[in-house]
Amino acid sequence: MGISILQCGIVLGGMLSGAAGKGLVRAWRGFAPRAVGQYKLSMRADFLKMHGAGNDFVVVDERARSFGFSPAQVRGLSDRRLGVGCDQFITLEPGTDGADVFMRIRNPDGSESGACGNATRCVARLLAEESGGSRFVIRTIAGDLRAEILSRNFGSDEAIRVDMGPAWLGWERVPLARPMDTLHLDLAAGNVGDPVACSMGNPHATFFVDDMDAVDVTHLGPVLETDALFPERANIGFAQILAPDAIRLRVWERGAGLTLACGSGACATLVNAARRGLTGRRAVMVLDGGVLTIEWREDGHVLMTGPAALAWRGSVDLADYAA
Repeated sequence: MGISILQCGIVLGGMLSGAAGKGLVRAWRGFAPRAVGQYKLSMRADFLKMHGAGNDFVVVDERARSFGFSPAQVRGLSDRRLGVGCDQFITLEPGTDGADVFMRIRNPDGSESGACGNATRCVARLLAEESGGSRFVIRTIAGDLRAEILSRNFGSDEAIRVDMGPAWLGWERVPLARPMDTLHLDLAAGNVGDPVACSMGNPHATFFVDDMDAVDVTHLGPVLETDALFPERANIGFAQILAPDAIRLRVWERGAGLTLACGSGACATLVNAARRGLTGRRAVMVLDGGVLTIEWREDGHVLMTGPAALAWRGSVDLADYAA
């Protein structure tokens, strides 16, 4: 014999008429209640998703409040499937002693980096929109970077110029594991070899190739990044000279992998190409995600010019990411 929905309700109501039933109602309506101490207090962090020529960042402003991000939280938030996803995780901290802001740069593996040119342009854009100014000093663990707004059209390839500081050419400044001429490193893998090394506040090695399409970057990159020659690992660039003032570049970034653009890698590549006599001291760098213009001045400083884009804004509950 069948039973109607109305009859089910009458039967269930009778079952729940007692004290035990009242407890079941509470559990059913709100699911199983927990003791208060089992709940985690929400700590929400607002962020910006930005990119420079496709090199993308999660940017969190910690100038007024520190969230104390752990390496595990950075890894989780940087994960493209399980988190927000980014090439580098950027936090802004209060500037001191003449700096407008302190920019902390973390790789997706949770490690810290000393320089990121594309992120510097993005931070300069934020400061410009915030203050209306056009010149800023952005401090990093590797030193101060000076940024200048050239155009308020921030999507333009000529929007923001950053003085990335001097390129360091000595083996001990890269650093390398042993004394070596940085113009010709004793290093090879697969079909590439004889790279040039320098530091832009982080270690770079550039392999010059005849045909970029013949280079398996995703295979060779991690092998070379972790070679024993680089005690702090290294960013590995693969560059094809297109003209005396144009270079095709792909970079396997230390702690991040293959990215659409690498600002410090573009700077290092132009310096290394000019040292080899392959280009002049100014060139357009053609990357997977866009174009950057790099100039190596006679005083040793390297200037990088390019866009800075704001993709979207968001908010995350840090309780969802294990510390």
